[in-house]
Amino acid sequence: MRPPGPCPQITRGSRRMFVSTQHDRSAPPRLPPADAARLVALVRDACAGLEGVSAEAVLAGTWRDLHDGITPDEAALAPILAARTLVETEPAYAQVAARLLADRLRCEALSFLSGRPDRPGQDEMAARYPTYFPAFVQAGIAAGLLDPELGRFDLGRLGAALRPERDLNFDYLGLQTLYDRYVLHVRGTRIELPQAFFMRVAMGLALREEDRDARAIAFYELLSSFDFMVSTPTLFNAGTRRPQLSSCFLTTVADDLDGIFKAIRDNALLAKYSGGLGNDWTQVRGLGAHIRGTNGQSQGVVPFLKVANDTAIAVNQGGKRKGAVCAYLETWHIDIEEFLDLRKNTGDDRRRTHDMNTANWIPDLFMQRVEAGADWTLFSPDEVPDLHDLCGHDFRIAYETYEAKAARGGIRVFRTVKAVDLWRRMLTMLYETGHPWITFKDACNLRSPQQHAGVVHSSNLCTEITLNTSAGEVAVCNLGSVNLAAHVTADGLDRDRLARTVRTAMRMLDNVIDINLYSIPEARRSNLRHRPVGLGLMGFQDALETLRLPTASEAAVDFADTSMEAISYFAIDASVELAAERGRYASFEGSLWSRGILPIDSLHLLAAARDGDVRLDHGTTLDWDALRARVQAVGMRHSNVLAIAPTATIANIVGVSPSIEPAFSQLHVKANMSGDFTVVNARLVRDLKARGLWDAAMIADLKRHDGMVGAIDRIPEDLRALYATAFEIAPDWLVRAAARRQKWIDQAQSLNLYMARPSGRQLDALYRLAWRMGLKTTYYLRARAATQVEKSTLAGTDGRLNAVPACSIADAACEVCQ
Repeated sequence: MRPPGPCPQITRGSRRMFVSTQHDRSAPPRLPPADAARLVALVRDACAGLEGVSAEAVLAGTWRDLHDGITPDEAALAPILAARTLVETEPAYAQVAARLLADRLRCEALSFLSGRPDRPGQDEMAARYPTYFPAFVQAGIAAGLLDPELGRFDLGRLGAALRPERDLNFDYLGLQTLYDRYVLHVRGTRIELPQAFFMRVAMGLALREEDRDARAIAFYELLSSFDFMVSTPTLFNAGTRRPQLSSCFLTTVADDLDGIFKAIRDNALLAKYSGGLGNDWTQVRGLGAHIRGTNGQSQGVVPFLKVANDTAIAVNQGGKRKGAVCAYLETWHIDIEEFLDLRKNTGDDRRRTHDMNTANWIPDLFMQRVEAGADWTLFSPDEVPDLHDLCGHDFRIAYETYEAKAARGGIRVFRTVKAVDLWRRMLTMLYETGHPWITFKDACNLRSPQQHAGVVHSSNLCTEITLNTSAGEVAVCNLGSVNLAAHVTADGLDRDRLARTVRTAMRMLDNVIDINLYSIPEARRSNLRHRPVGLGLMGFQDALETLRLPTASEAAVDFADTSMEAISYFAIDASVELAAERGRYASFEGSLWSRGILPIDSLHLLAAARDGDVRLDHGTTLDWDALRARVQAVGMRHSNVLAIAPTATIANIVGVSPSIEPAFSQLHVKANMSGDFTVVNARLVRDLKARGLWDAAMIADLKRHDGMVGAIDRIPEDLRALYATAFEIAPDWLVRAAARRQKWIDQAQSLNLYMARPSGRQLDALYRLAWRMGLKTTYYLRARAATQVEKSTLAGTDGRLNAVPACSIADAACEVCQ
């Protein structure tokens, strides 16, 4: 079947639809009456039911963009572009643009399947979706895109279960992201409509269910309602012939050439189908270490990191997004100072990795030496091999033994530095280059449920996964995120709805493990043995705004605590239910779970290892005793259940704030692989309208102040507090809220920290606070630029003052996990 073209309704035979010789560009060009009437009706339908929008304004912008010689594709884009230029004045135009884009998508998909121009309106889709859906599945199978097993579902029943009205829930950024990167296409022509997309993913996750039609419908309901969203690899690949559904892979690199290049090869295979990678390089011997086989000296870890960096760029995940990997190195490694320089733009480029993410894997003993102003000794791992696998008091004993041995001349390669000097250099490079990130080895290990089964040697690409790795096991995590904003009303958290969402979400994530395509056997072995999943959340900032809680408030910190407690409780309970139905995970016996130690209980293990030198909150509100007893009696289906990923891309699809992020601007342009998008906080606009303050002057003020409300005196104080951006609040609030979440989480969370104008003293205090409050990891440090782009015009810019990347530091990392 040959696609008829990107937008067949724009042509009629060989004649272009839009032909005009008019000079008055403010009036409609002379169109064939039927086409002009459809365009007007389309725009008016797109505006229907939305407050504050004008179909006439969109049409006026459309007529201005039409001209003689315009291509069909440009003509199809004209009303979409006209609507999106109005978003900065009224956020609802983002929905108008989305509805117009949905028409373009319907045009492509239905015309492809019918083999002729086909252009139904949204009001016709209730009748069209049920017949379209079986045809789409068969066409996808015929094109080699879909698993033939999908054809064995009751396609009529599933087609009838689709909800066309949910196509209207997208805003422009969300649907454009879906259009550009997610829905299936044949030679560039999209064949998958939004509700078919969600059902295809649901079917892919229900393949092995006993009543898979019913389960597919239940999974579809959860996804299409935006209550929950699985991660990007699952959305890309579920239901396809190559269902690599897992998000993150963690590996440990061995200290020999075979092991090093096997790890690099594994990176390529795992990244091919959209996996994010975290590599532990601590075992690789350092610069100057002896190589017995050649009787020579090692060049250290850096040259191999360069190869890993270039491999990540070469394997770009089918052009859907950049490949990305993060290298972790423990703080005692002799190459740590060169490791800190990897992202610098100066120096020997052969010893730089400009595209790789890096992270420090820091033991508690180092932080204690920093605080004490003591010395710190660097070693090559071939001479201190057990340090890699030790933590807590055991690490301290072994490390001090090696220091004494080095002082006696018993260790060949070592160097002594001031711990505080190395710490300051870490923070300096973090500020200057954005890397290496700061993560804490002992908190990750001492609170790991799987201490009996191995060691956590690193986190992943986005610092939220903390799973065991070894030569024989590559850790795998399977991610999805609850949309917290959908579970909150002005009255508080809807716990019943949250419980239902989490129960179904956990079942979906459990299915990922069994259906998943594993690129390497070590990943399959690990995932089937331990069955970890990472249920997280997004829309936290939206939830705070619904509840009228400023981010910089005790009430917001308390909500971070209680909302995470509820998610944790329901997730553990769901894992117990699945264990009763499907069996415990294989390595359950001996785990913290089996000993009745839940994540909240493991805080005591961390406190004991640090001799009480911590600031931890142990408060609870739910009946944990009963759940603890059930865990011990029945078991767990999963070794790990919780991790908060960045959710950069899936939050765009759903239309909420990513992860646990505060807003960094209330009016800005977001740049990602789909283009530039004006983003304005609709809640802020609604509140300003209610007080008669939303006007052209306010828009200009927001632009002038880069979307920050604090300096705009016209805005009342309560709204300035509620809508304060990340750079307008003290970063301690983010750490405190994260610490209250961390007590409930068996893995970690992607925590970005913001400072408008960082100083060395502030950075030092902030990261010491993160360590003392028991955080396992941190992610990006985000700072405002010292200078801002000149705002030569404030009106009519389509919001283009500063195009802010989806990750403030331009990097692929935060889009890979989710």
